[in-house]
Amino acid sequence: MKILKSIYLVALSAASLGVVSCGASGDDQGLEYAPQMYHSVAYEPLTQIQNEEAGSWLSNREDGKGEFYNSNIYNPHNMNMREPVPNTVPRNKYDMLPYRLNVADLAAADSLENPVELNDQVLAAGDQLFIQYCSPCHGASGEGDGKVGEVIGGVANLKGGAYINLTEGHIFHVITHGKGRMGAHGSQISPERRWKIVHYVKQEIQKQ
Repeated sequence: MKILKSIYLVALSAASLGVVSCGASGDDQGLEYAPQMYHSVAYEPLTQIQNEEAGSWLSNREDGKGEFYNSNIYNPHNMNMREPVPNTVPRNKYDMLPYRLNVADLAAADSLENPVELNDQVLAAGDQLFIQYCSPCHGASGEGDGKVGEVIGGVANLKGGAYINLTEGHIFHVITHGKGRMGAHGSQISPERRWKIVHYVKQEIQKQ
């Protein structure tokens, strides 16, 4: 029984000591558990502090370096960001280059092919995007009878006239840069989403 009481007493003392040791006041920050969670290394993209002693008065980093040291030793020249390979152009997951045709290059856009593979998921996404961005003017069926279209007038009926023969590249270009009363949507809709809308227009609205 005495042994059990002794164990309880030691446990209580240890718990009390632990609680007291966590107290902080003034310049005393107390003890921190898992300090790396509180003092993670912040790699700034444009500034690198290479002095390993900077902020040592504050630091409790596991690597023993100062709190403010943030130079990335794993990248060349201690840089925190890698520079792109010279003379290269970024591509997205569809292997698409940035769209560089200007608003006046509509004729050149006619020859563009849709890089997004057509499937049920793409059509479903195109449907939702068309409702979100296009239906207010063009209407849910693409006949130019949307609520906004009724007010401003002159909205294209995508099912009629010359619009039925528009190429995929033409539609993509007009979504990107706008034409006539239609404003440009290139800053609002990503290229991949624009191509999905094109698929939906050609397959579901124009039935081609």
